[in-house]
Amino acid sequence: MTLTANVPTTNASRYLQQLCKHWSHKFETEFDAQNGRIAFPMGSIRMAAQAETLTVTIEPEEGADIERFKQVLADHLDRFAFREAPLSFDWR
Repeated sequence: MTLTANVPTTNASRYLQQLCKHWSHKFETEFDAQNGRIAFPMGSIRMAAQAETLTVTIEPEEGADIERFKQVLADHLDRFAFREAPLSFDWR
């Protein structure tokens, strides 16, 4: 199962990099200015930055609490995006 949300923001690259750096001390991360990946125990997060959108994809492991996974991600992104929080996530 994979869930994707397009998050409207003009700061997608900055938030992607901040989130990856924030979690890099606990989890395996890979990132550059346009793409990022974080390997959580409950599954992977992939992000792609566009000019006006941050596309976030979660790939939960079997048995993962998907709602908690989405909330942890949203809460952390909102902290970095405090000037424009809460960000809008349209999960599909």
